[in-house]
Amino acid sequence: MRSRMSRLGVLVLLASMLAVPARPAAAAPARYEAENATISQGVVESNHTGYSGTGFVNGDNLAGSYVQWTINAPTAGTATLALRYANGTTANRPSDIAVNGSVVAAARAFDPTGSWSTWATVTLTAQVNAGANTIRATSATAGGNPNWDYLDADVRSDDFTDYQAETATISQGVVESNHAGYTGSGFVNYDNVTGSYVEFSVSAAAAGAQSLTFRYANGTTTDRPMAITVNGVTVATGHSFPGTGAWTTWNEISVNAALNAGANAVRATATTADGGPNLDRLRVSGPGDTEKPTSPGQPTCSGISSNALTLDWPPSTDNIGVVAYDIYHQGQQIATATAPPYRLTGLNPNFSYQLSVFARDASGNVSLSSPEANCRTLPVPADDPPSQPGQPTVSGVQPTSATVTWGASTDDNGVRAYLVRDNATNAVLATVTGTPPATTASVPFECAHTYQVRVVARDTAGQLSTPSAPSASFTTGSCGTVPQSPTSVAGGWDVPWDISWAPDGSYALVTERDTFKVFKITPSGTKTQVGTVPNVQTTGGEGGLMGLDFSPTWNGTTDQEVFFMHTASEGNRVARMNFNGTALSGYAVVLQGIDKNRYHNGGRIRFGPDGYLYVTTGDAQESGNAPDLGSLNGKILRITRTGAAAPGNPFGTRVYSYGHRNPQGLAWDSAGRLWSSELGNSSRDELNLIQPGKNYGWPTCEGTCSTSGMTNPKYTWSVSEASPSGIAIVNNTIFMAALRGQRLWRIVLNGENVSTVNSYFNGTYGRLRAVEKVPGAGAIWFGSTNSDNNGDGSADTIRRSTIQ
Repeated sequence: MRSRMSRLGVLVLLASMLAVPARPAAAAPARYEAENATISQGVVESNHTGYSGTGFVNGDNLAGSYVQWTINAPTAGTATLALRYANGTTANRPSDIAVNGSVVAAARAFDPTGSWSTWATVTLTAQVNAGANTIRATSATAGGNPNWDYLDADVRSDDFTDYQAETATISQGVVESNHAGYTGSGFVNYDNVTGSYVEFSVSAAAAGAQSLTFRYANGTTTDRPMAITVNGVTVATGHSFPGTGAWTTWNEISVNAALNAGANAVRATATTADGGPNLDRLRVSGPGDTEKPTSPGQPTCSGISSNALTLDWPPSTDNIGVVAYDIYHQGQQIATATAPPYRLTGLNPNFSYQLSVFARDASGNVSLSSPEANCRTLPVPADDPPSQPGQPTVSGVQPTSATVTWGASTDDNGVRAYLVRDNATNAVLATVTGTPPATTASVPFECAHTYQVRVVARDTAGQLSTPSAPSASFTTGSCGTVPQSPTSVAGGWDVPWDISWAPDGSYALVTERDTFKVFKITPSGTKTQVGTVPNVQTTGGEGGLMGLDFSPTWNGTTDQEVFFMHTASEGNRVARMNFNGTALSGYAVVLQGIDKNRYHNGGRIRFGPDGYLYVTTGDAQESGNAPDLGSLNGKILRITRTGAAAPGNPFGTRVYSYGHRNPQGLAWDSAGRLWSSELGNSSRDELNLIQPGKNYGWPTCEGTCSTSGMTNPKYTWSVSEASPSGIAIVNNTIFMAALRGQRLWRIVLNGENVSTVNSYFNGTYGRLRAVEKVPGAGAIWFGSTNSDNNGDGSADTIRRSTIQ
């Protein structure tokens, strides 16, 4: 039995988040034998053992042959479809799976099973209507379908929504997981005080009375009553939550209450000094509001000044009502409006803004992006620029950093920032901001390099001062794992997004985000297009053809699998194609159900040392996705080659870690630890050590915070210094490409921590995105993406740098 101690103070642990509906299980799947289905170009046979029913369907060996089942659904909802098959060949036999005439899984893989008498099952989910539904499996290649045995259909109705207690707002309580039997990722242990509470943000598709069912455990013999309120109105006073016999024994208590359409606050408050029971979840009868608002119309700019403009747009519609509009510049949220038009202030002068608008309803559902508006603020009327800063002095010189101090500048409207520049190259080494900004800073420097630095002041109008006098010359110390001056491998790229080396290291494949092309490139720079990935769509922002990786056992013959992540019509996908060393062929969806948006699509995929595929997914500009374990967005996923949850995942699902905004790079150190770079919003970018089941904080935290249950990054940068993308590890040193920061960051690891950080090629090659270790060599390849919608339009180059 657990001992409970009284805690002092109020601790609000987690921001309230909307859950994704969880569906109740049907009594049992309904089985539909293939031999009783509609068969086109195929026959019923029984010459291979192990089938169910009276036989199986052997389809003709040609594209277009199919089997079509008609299933009955007691209500509209989500169906889990399990297709039992045998494939006695050595090749995949992909099939297009359609529900009521719409393809829900294009070229779904049905891999070899070893023999025609060995049967396997492939499972997928799809929405079905109440009543009769057709499920058709059509062969996608000339090899035909596999042999079909049966279809099991498990229809789950949309008649309740679950909300996990650990993702609610908690006052005087903690999230724990030390007693078995809970759902989600934990439960709430109330403090033993009167007034401790858990408050759920509940959405409802329609107004009306609904049942509220609390799942709890009470390992004492004493009742722990709670008051239940809905939107501040008490619906149950001192409702009984009696003992359950043990802390691992969970019971349910229900009350009825009237909910509003849209958002509702349901609070369960302890009414005695013993506090509440352990609370696992709240189940609400009836469907939640999951309908997204429509996309806002084309925004337009007017009333433009040097630091402000008025943004207007055709409004969105929603089944319940839009409550707010989030305004973004590129992938960074800069304002929230209740309705159009909206006056944006505090803007940078003479600056091009790429503005898009997202509608949000009271339940937290976020629309897809509006079209983008490109608006430039006016230059500031001439006034006095800042005065010249005092000559900097340098102290505490280390191999990778030093402290730089200078005399303050003055300005009639205030100094906004100081730029510490390399006197020889004029590259910005550090930007110091604040009100007013400090006049001393720890600045990263290259190892074994001689410097002079100077400082430039920038005012609120964006005007620059005369540079300070240069500092005295100083030289940093030597260190290892340093990137040397790079050489060009190949140029003429159009946004090279990712690089993956063939297992034998003889060449790499490179994806182009916006052209959807894939190229083969040798170490000597020979560049050949090997194909185009089908079904890819752009988002007008950062979606398109993104990550790729070879199967770790690829050999071009018995294993030809190469995996891609890309944006498609319905969202983001992981897909598989065959590559024989010369050309790509075939196409099969591995994983769907990952939301897309203009920005925040994630996109990196890498096979880990364990042989499973790791996938980074962004929050799709809906921050509530990140902490929601029912969503595939805002996560790092760990899956098998067929898209299933990898064995040993912390929640038994595809989710490996969560609470991510827009994770990018993936790499493993020599001890097998997984590291990932992540794009922040307006303040801090992150480097995270990824561990299974951990919550990395978004949207509660951006950068380091002290909120219980959140895992802090190992290092952070300002968004102007980083905007990180790919990472590679050489000799336990991370090399991280920076987009906005336009540099390559060098991050030396010390076990699970970061030891030293400095940067190279500051501003020399522009926006850097892809970086990958060269197999069998102490070297990296890295690529620029200056030709994208945020760059200067110049053609991109992949370069090689030796690390020594």
